[in-house]
Amino acid sequence: MTDTAPPPSRTPSRLPPLALLSRIGAAILGGYAFCWGFIAVVHAGLYSLGMPFHDAEHLAAILAVLLYLAVFLWTFAARRTGLIWAVLLVGGGLMTGAAALIQRALLT
Repeated sequence: MTDTAPPPSRTPSRLPPLALLSRIGAAILGGYAFCWGFIAVVHAGLYSLGMPFHDAEHLAAILAVLLYLAVFLWTFAARRTGLIWAVLLVGGGLMTGAAALIQRALLT
């Protein structure tokens, strides 16, 4: 007779409902904010380096789709929910601020 129960280290962890909702919110809303900042800074940066406006816009959006997938998966793989929210919101805010500075420099 063999024991079919998995070892204790391989048992799936059960997240409380609030923690799961927080991760879902971070994946969707935080990922959106992070990718919005990424698109803004990449678009402004590439345009300031001489790339045509629409080419920079499309390249930033294409890269952001890949980034959104990576961020979405990372939010469920990371151990600490607070760190996830901090990285996504602060990172998105910093990139949006950097994009605003680049755009202001282009207009003056």
